[in-house]
Amino acid sequence: MSRLPRCPRHRGPPRGARGVAGATLALAASLVLAGCESGAIGQSGPGSNGQSFVAGSPGATEWRAGSGPAVPRVTGTTLTGQKLALAHYRGHVVVLNFWGSWCTPCRAEAPALASLARHFGRSGVRFLGVDIRDSPANAQAFLRNFGISYPSLNDPGDVIALDFASTVPPSGIPTTLVISPGGRVTARVIGEVSYPGLRGLITRAMAQPS
Repeated sequence: MSRLPRCPRHRGPPRGARGVAGATLALAASLVLAGCESGAIGQSGPGSNGQSFVAGSPGATEWRAGSGPAVPRVTGTTLTGQKLALAHYRGHVVVLNFWGSWCTPCRAEAPALASLARHFGRSGVRFLGVDIRDSPANAQAFLRNFGISYPSLNDPGDVIALDFASTVPPSGIPTTLVISPGGRVTARVIGEVSYPGLRGLITRAMAQPS
């Protein structure tokens, strides 16, 4: 098993997030299992041997109902060639996961995401991926290998990722956002998610007033 880079000390969320965050959770044990600093999205890619995936301190941030940042208007093309807009999921809790097939912790968290998508599908929760700096062929093989059936937008040039820079920037990947039915971010996880950790964030988002 390859040895991962040394993780930096947790320094908490960005200063802007502190002002609106209802609770900041440094859940290194349960939510982020492999969040080491090795470069921002624009510096990460297949050439990094899958080790460059998170810039900044890993952890989770939650916002009180209605206080989280509004998500931008996002449209794109899925890996299977369909046009898709995030606005189509308005009225549902949405889990938005930024990932890449070349990313080591993305592979580690994929089984949990696939299982959670199946678990919450009956409750109306929608899952959507954003595939960063990847080839469609590699990405589709990744989805097949891990049994992920929800769609992913193709974002080889980080265009969609940069749309989030002024609200809740996904500092690197994996980054996962939980979005309320009204289109506001209720939680963000930088780094690898766990099944129980993300399940709790989704459950709390479902309980918030829409």
